[in-house]
Amino acid sequence: MMRNVSGSENERTAIAHVQVWDVPIRIFHWAAVGLVGTSWVTAEMGLVRVHLWSGSVLLALILFRIAWGFVGSTTARFGEFIGHPRQVIAYIRALLRGDKPLHAGHNPAGGWMVVALLTMLTVQAVTGLFSNDDIHFNGPLSMLVSKDVSDRLTDLHGSLFNVILLLVWVHVVAVFFYRFVKGEDLIVPMVTGTKPVASVPSGVTLRFARVSLALLLLLASAAVVWWIVRS
Repeated sequence: MMRNVSGSENERTAIAHVQVWDVPIRIFHWAAVGLVGTSWVTAEMGLVRVHLWSGSVLLALILFRIAWGFVGSTTARFGEFIGHPRQVIAYIRALLRGDKPLHAGHNPAGGWMVVALLTMLTVQAVTGLFSNDDIHFNGPLSMLVSKDVSDRLTDLHGSLFNVILLLVWVHVVAVFFYRFVKGEDLIVPMVTGTKPVASVPSGVTLRFARVSLALLLLLASAAVVWWIVRS
């Protein structure tokens, strides 16, 4: 399905909002928020089994998101929002000048934040599969490596979460910056899937992939993680 955001100024004004985020991306975003929070709490409380399943579900979602980044809707595709570092610098300079560059999906800086978070969450989830607690818990893949390697990966698993928290903090600060300084709400669009037409570049064409494809990819991702965890 294709949608074109174009037309005269009067036509654009008549359309209050335009869809920019598909359902799979929105579900992934909020589910990831909940699962990261759950993983944090269960780790602090020592609920290792719940922590394992929380991390496993998160890993399945990440695998899905990576696949969706290649075959999903326009605003979900990596090729649409991962730009050259020069684009990020130019974008930041524009913000500092007081300009308000328009982007249907992720802006250049936000796109690299997505990459950073996905990368760190992937490494975090994978290292968790090889970890142990020296008492009664061993990760599903811990037996594939030596105890020393498992211990090192366990330490890395704990340390990396601090990096993830830092990235989340930067992300939250950015959201508030856009809301209260630039006057652009990034939270509501990730709930409703739509942005005010004035916040979307004129003439941009957005393609939305089928939800059935997303379900197929999600099932495949879940099957891979289930096989790993249960093996």
